[in-house]
Amino acid sequence: METAGTVVDAVPRPGLRERKKQRTRDALVRAALELFATRGYEGTTVDDIAAAVDVSQRTFFRYFASKEEVAFFVPRLAESHVVEAALGRPPGEAPLETLRQAVLDSWDGINEAVERLVPLELHLRVYRMIESTPALLAAHLRRATELEEELARIIAEREGLDVDADPRPRILVAAFGGVIRVTERLWSAGDDLGVDAMRDLMATHLDQLGPALAGNWRTG
Repeated sequence: METAGTVVDAVPRPGLRERKKQRTRDALVRAALELFATRGYEGTTVDDIAAAVDVSQRTFFRYFASKEEVAFFVPRLAESHVVEAALGRPPGEAPLETLRQAVLDSWDGINEAVERLVPLELHLRVYRMIESTPALLAAHLRRATELEEELARIIAEREGLDVDADPRPRILVAAFGGVIRVTERLWSAGDDLGVDAMRDLMATHLDQLGPALAGNWRTG
């Protein structure tokens, strides 16, 4: 019998098979990052990762196409939070502020999502390793370009622009992406490798983007 005015939102829990698959995937991510952090990316094989989880190489390839894909699983998760935050920013907000707030406002959510998978300290160690591993750095820059294109399209849609006819969204996002890259490089080369240090450095540099583009550097 139904009760008038009563609405029950039932969110089905993942089945046993799906939960087992997620646990295996997460275990592969943790094992891979731990091996990368201790042995280095080039010194770690797919067989090493599979053996650490006590699964076959074939099982590894059911979840990930390559070592590179598993290395960037957590950064890709972080990127998805930034994209989601950008999509949720209030209408009428200036494009640069949308990008800035999308990064900074999603920071805590990103950290929580990361810590459900791996210790945050391990993620940061691997993040630093990416900067010093040519193969990973090249892949990171390629993936950053893909993220910039996605963000440029979001900004263009918010502003009612055709991203292929108006260059401004791509130019703005390219400048914004440059700030992120400078932040990553300086953070990875610094003495304080904590997550708060990265956030503070990023906020400082993002706040300088507008003045750097529009200001007269010879004054003052």
